[in-house]
Amino acid sequence: MQHITRFFWFCSGANFALLKRAPTESNKYFGIGATVFFTGVFAALAAGYALFTVFQSLVPAIFFGLLWGLMIFNLDRFIVSSMRKRENAWTEWKLAIPRLVLAVLLALVISKPIELKMFEREINRKLDEKKTEFIAQSKANLAKGFPEIQELEAKIDSLKSEVSQAESFRDQLQTEYDSERFGEKTSGTSGIVGLGTHAKKKEVQLDAAQLALDELRKRNQVRVDTIEAQIREFITLRQAEFEKQLPGIEGFDGLAARMDALSVLTRESSAMAMANIFIMLLFIAIETAPIFVKLISARGPYDELLELHEEKVKLFKGEKWTKAKGESEARVSYFQDTHFYATDLNKEKTNKKNKAQTEAEIAEIEGRWRRGV
Repeated sequence: MQHITRFFWFCSGANFALLKRAPTESNKYFGIGATVFFTGVFAALAAGYALFTVFQSLVPAIFFGLLWGLMIFNLDRFIVSSMRKRENAWTEWKLAIPRLVLAVLLALVISKPIELKMFEREINRKLDEKKTEFIAQSKANLAKGFPEIQELEAKIDSLKSEVSQAESFRDQLQTEYDSERFGEKTSGTSGIVGLGTHAKKKEVQLDAAQLALDELRKRNQVRVDTIEAQIREFITLRQAEFEKQLPGIEGFDGLAARMDALSVLTRESSAMAMANIFIMLLFIAIETAPIFVKLISARGPYDELLELHEEKVKLFKGEKWTKAKGESEARVSYFQDTHFYATDLNKEKTNKKNKAQTEAEIAEIEGRWRRGV
């Protein structure tokens, strides 16, 4: 239990030495550290699922998910540990506002993959509907891209129509022949029963129509078979084009597609929209909980010790700065005194030397002048 406590203390960013001197603050920082830790766990799970939908592979999803979770954990730990309890509450809230904004943004990022996982079945159903639409649209576009198939099918319909017309004509002659034999009086029959002259004429016409029909069927069937073979070739080409597009349609399962499907579902269903909002609010509450705990909690012994330690560091820094400044000023003063003294001696020596040289030159000039006189 001691190891778990120390681990969550570490997660909260607390100083162990100071926290041991304030045992009443142990539970507070234990809770803050646990919240920060589990927020990182949720972030790792969310990122792992999101990246799995992108890479479709377990190993990179686990690796980058853990990396993302560690980054969120470290960021939350820094946010919490950088906050200080002050005497002025407004100052604390003013300093906490940027941290709260960052925490809300992180919560929104973390919650989205969790929402995708929770509504996975509904999203898959919506994606299946979308894939079906894509397939139908692809087939319609391919049908427009192969107008030869429709033209050949129209020719087959025309040939079949010719056979149907010939069959109708044969059936009409068959009806008239039967009526002539049985003595039914119509506009095209004599009304005499038996195989008379009129019946034999009808029989000859019927045989000729049947023969023409048989020949037309054979001839058109050969043409239909040829056209159907051409149609099958075009259908094979169209199917090959469709199979090229099919992997792209079947692969319509990425992160962006799922987010778009979730957006559509929330627009269509108010219940899902409310659930989506509640999930986001839940993660916002989890992510901002450590910050609010530090804001609303009273100033405790740990905060006093921490401030005392920081003030000691400031005093120590001031002492070191004063000492260093004094030593620097002493060195500068010594340098200036010695430097200026040496400069004055050099000036004096130079002046004496110049004076002696000038006097020698004057004496030499005077000697020359006297000798000339």
